[in-house]
Amino acid sequence: QTGSCLNSVDTKSQVCSLLWSPHQRELVSSHGFSQNQLCIWRYPSMTKITELTGHTSRVLHLAMSPDGETVVSAAGDETLRFWKCFARDSGAKASKAAAGDERSILRNANIR
Repeated sequence: QTGSCLNSVDTKSQVCSLLWSPHQRELVSSHGFSQNQLCIWRYPSMTKITELTGHTSRVLHLAMSPDGETVVSAAGDETLRFWKCFARDSGAKASKAAAGDERSILRNANIR
């Protein structure tokens, strides 16, 4: 039914921004108090896959790279951080890998 709530998740922190992965059934959320982290969630189960930490202040904004693999976060700590969050599907091999692996942070850079 249009307008009905499909799911609700208590993230235990302020939610500041959301981005959907164009390649996976996943999304990334950015947060403020108390952890200042990004979280990657599997959709529609909304199971948390991983938390990405490093910012020392509220994560204010997220943007996706044109290839849909890298997310940049901007925070009140005056840093931009680049995170390798999503991989493109490459057939069955990618499906098997996505089924059980946790995403790892491959690149995390401060720009000041």
